[in-house]
Amino acid sequence: MNSAAPMTMPIYLAAVGQTEQAIESPGIIELMMTADAVVQLVLLVLIGMSVVCWVIIFNKYKLLRDAGAATEQFLDLFWKSQRLDQVYEQANQMENSPVASVFKAGYIELSKLTKAKQSESTGILLDGEENLNRALRRAARVERTNLEHMTTFLATTGSTAPFIGLFGTVWGILLAFQKIGATGQASLAVVGPDIAHALIATAIGLAAAIPAVMAYNYFNSRIRVLEDEMGNFSSDFLNIVKRHFRSS
Repeated sequence: MNSAAPMTMPIYLAAVGQTEQAIESPGIIELMMTADAVVQLVLLVLIGMSVVCWVIIFNKYKLLRDAGAATEQFLDLFWKSQRLDQVYEQANQMENSPVASVFKAGYIELSKLTKAKQSESTGILLDGEENLNRALRRAARVERTNLEHMTTFLATTGSTAPFIGLFGTVWGILLAFQKIGATGQASLAVVGPDIAHALIATAIGLAAAIPAVMAYNYFNSRIRVLEDEMGNFSSDFLNIVKRHFRSS
């Protein structure tokens, strides 16, 4: 009986195995470090914008969360209290509530209106009510501006980051075509690294833009809710003051 012939691997399987061992897929960090200077600059800009956006997102989320909770607490206090001076004292401890800030501005103006009432001059009272209305609107605008602070950067990142990444992509493709023209070869080994650098710029641009847009839309919706609360409270407070002076 003849001994069994040794098992041999087919040539094409051996070639595939050697190719898989020879190819080492570079990581993202390696792609960024080996990219062209222009592409690296684009990546640094995008990463910087992304970091700033995430800082804004965390801070703004905490700010709006605290503002919503403090506003609910203040409104509950206001409608249950019988004395505005007591509400004013406790409102000073609710700095996170934009509605409380609007109330404090209105209460200060109301104090001036109360002093004017003692003169029994209708004209002065009418001017005082108009001043009260302006004070409430002005305080609401200030609070809305504070709530919207830095949210425009999120919108800017969401609209510009993909185009910045696209610029890096176009630059990387240009380098790939230049290398093809210089070497006369169009193999993946020649143009592959430049194309990879170009695509990583697009990926980083999208990674920076998508969270920024989502956070901007979410924060805008929360700010609109607080803005409506300030507007509704201003109207209610002004009506309460008018009824008080007309009945007295």
